[in-house]
Amino acid sequence: MKAHTSLAGAAAAAIFTTLSFAPLASAGLLSTSSYSAPSNLEKRQSSTATPSAISIPPSQYWEGNDGPWSDFFVQIGERQYIQSVRMMVGTSVTSVLAVAAGTGCPDIYGSGCQNSRGGVFNTTASFTWQPNSIYGTRIEEPLGYSFSANAGYDTVKLGLNGQDGPSVQHTVVFAYNPSDFWVGIFGLSPYPTNFTNYITPQTSFLSVLSANNTIPSTSYGYTAGNQYRLNAVYGSLTLGGYDLNRFTPTGVSFPMFGDIGKDLSIVVQSITTDSGSPSNLLPGGAITMFIDSTVAQLWLPTSACTAFEQAFGITYDSTSGLYLVNSTLHTSLLQRNANVTFTIAGTQGGKSVNIVLPYGAFDLTAQFPLVANSTPYFPLRRAVNSTQYVLGRTFLQEAYLIADYDRGNFTVAPCSWDINKVNTPLIGTIRRVNATSEGSFIGSSISSGSSGISAGAIAGIIIGIVAAVALIGLLIWFLRRRRNAEKKRTAELDAANHGFGDAKAELSADSVKPDGTYYAASKNGGDELAGEPIHEMTAAERVKAQELEALNAGKTGYSEMDAGGEYYAPGGKLVSPAAEMPGHDTIYEMPGSDVHEMPAPQPGRDIKY
Repeated sequence: MKAHTSLAGAAAAAIFTTLSFAPLASAGLLSTSSYSAPSNLEKRQSSTATPSAISIPPSQYWEGNDGPWSDFFVQIGERQYIQSVRMMVGTSVTSVLAVAAGTGCPDIYGSGCQNSRGGVFNTTASFTWQPNSIYGTRIEEPLGYSFSANAGYDTVKLGLNGQDGPSVQHTVVFAYNPSDFWVGIFGLSPYPTNFTNYITPQTSFLSVLSANNTIPSTSYGYTAGNQYRLNAVYGSLTLGGYDLNRFTPTGVSFPMFGDIGKDLSIVVQSITTDSGSPSNLLPGGAITMFIDSTVAQLWLPTSACTAFEQAFGITYDSTSGLYLVNSTLHTSLLQRNANVTFTIAGTQGGKSVNIVLPYGAFDLTAQFPLVANSTPYFPLRRAVNSTQYVLGRTFLQEAYLIADYDRGNFTVAPCSWDINKVNTPLIGTIRRVNATSEGSFIGSSISSGSSGISAGAIAGIIIGIVAAVALIGLLIWFLRRRRNAEKKRTAELDAANHGFGDAKAELSADSVKPDGTYYAASKNGGDELAGEPIHEMTAAERVKAQELEALNAGKTGYSEMDAGGEYYAPGGKLVSPAAEMPGHDTIYEMPGSDVHEMPAPQPGRDIKY
């Protein structure tokens, strides 16, 4: 039985739209996977917030029997049963390959085997290990690698134990023995792993992180690092984004190939050198090559290998299958320090990018069990056919790879070696397609000369936002104050027209003028001016126009309260009796009936309302 990889879902094809800065990405981009959500999802972060990309710190070790190479810490298991190992990054691998304890280090490998292999994983010592069976891994099968391993599931976390690194439960883990991959491999491919069939795909580490919103998209940025620049520069790995301080933007991106087993394929238009003859190291013309950090070497056509042999004086060792370099040639090549330029593009004749490798990138060391003793070697392998054309980890010493699976494209840019920046990550976030976020920024592409938004610009944006919010708040306050003032003025005018001023509509025609005559033609009129009957407003229509009784101790009836004279002082105390008009007779609202609105309170008692 063998394990296979399959496409989780169609990746969206689009131009590489990326830039979104982590410092402002506290909020606003899900994978296009078609399979159902797995059971190994951990607690989801806020669904409305866009997480920032995660920078994984390197282990600061240099390891491997074909390098050495910069690797990363990986924790397997949980709680007190966690086992810490170090692993290389495998861009074509969908699972985690850990060197098995015991069988991975037989006695013939010596006492230092476990440390040399980056640590080993003991499945029986893990409390959370769930065994499956023995399966063929099919890792790098086109290159002739084929081995089986003990497959199962466990919790996997990136970074040192105790660090707040990304973690995924129920991750597919292979515990293997062979020395083909001397140090374990941490798979970055988002495609699922299948055991014997395609019915029950097991989601990859990267896909789970994207699905549960731990990272902003199904993407990553990676470069291998090297020992020949700036007294050694460690590898760089960013999940959900990239490190802007590790590459020079080119404005060029490539579409992923439809074959998921060769998704990161490019067209190598030419390979040339500035020292030695021939200068053309790809005499057969342009070829399609697969970028894969799982292996170390460059796998080229035989004609290209022959051109390298002639230009650099290297010879092929049939026993090891490597180009071993003796001490004399090694010294000569170091002094010569030739550069090799790879001109790559997405298609034949398409817009190209140059990746230049100095000789230091080819100055590697082969160790046991590849060879009996440590020996310098040139990382070149002879490919049997086009399925073996691979640009391995050697190429990624000088190239920065950004893979965006949500959009179905990737970028290969030359590494940047600014001594003031290379060890200080500047993380950019890649959002999912069509995702938006308040407070975050999205650029159209990674373009030449773009170094992101500066700290000063960010501060200016924040200050501008704060000022805008303050201005809006001030405007709202002013409008509310103006509206309240208008309401107050309207209420005062309304009160003046409804019983609290000279309410002419309430005057009876029988009322006496100041000169002693009546407003009506006769005293018996009883109608309001203009001859209309008097109709008081009901309480339901005029809630606030509640009439107040007027006290006139010298009369048997009571009139309505006039605006003249204060009747209530603050606090509701009676000040002085006040009648509406200085009438001489009882005033009737309607002809023939007395006005008895409310019984009068006894003098001297507080009036409550």
